[in-house]
Parts: sequence; C-alpha cells; structure tokens
Amino acid sequence: MSIIGTILIGLIVGLIARFLKPGDDSMGWIMTILLGIGGAIAATYGGQALGLYQPGQTAGFLGAVIGAMVLLVIYGAIKKN
Repeated sequence: MSIIGTILIGLIVGLIARFLKPGDDSMGWIMTILLGIGGAIAATYGGQALGLYQPGQTAGFLGAVIGAMVLLVIYGAIKKN
C-alpha cells in the first residue's frame, strides 16, 4: 500500500478507533485524524515488517484500528499528567 493509501485509511481508522475506545476524549478532529494516521502507519508497516500479514489483507486494517486505539490511550494518559 502506498503512503497516500495508508494516510487515507488512517483518516477512517482514527474515527473508528475514537468511536470504539471507551471513555471521554476531549480532543479535536485533527488530533483524532493524526492519531489514526499514526496508528495506521505503525500497524501497517510494523505488521508487514514482522511478517504478521501481507499488504492488502484485512488484518492490516484491523491492526491499524488497534494501533490507533493504543495511540489514543497513550495520548490520553500523557495528556492527563
């Protein structure tokens, strides 16, 4: 997948991750989208580098959602301190 495709998926993933993550997130749309892009990039290229899945598999999308949720949790923990 190209970097542009990863960014577009990141936009969608950020919104899905924010919807699925429990709790109140007091961040704007831009930060949600950036965290989604970060999660998508980390999960896409990290998962492929570790051999967990190949480009274009559904596992890549699921990994991107999980990666974005992890980034949302980390961001929330840092922001509270």
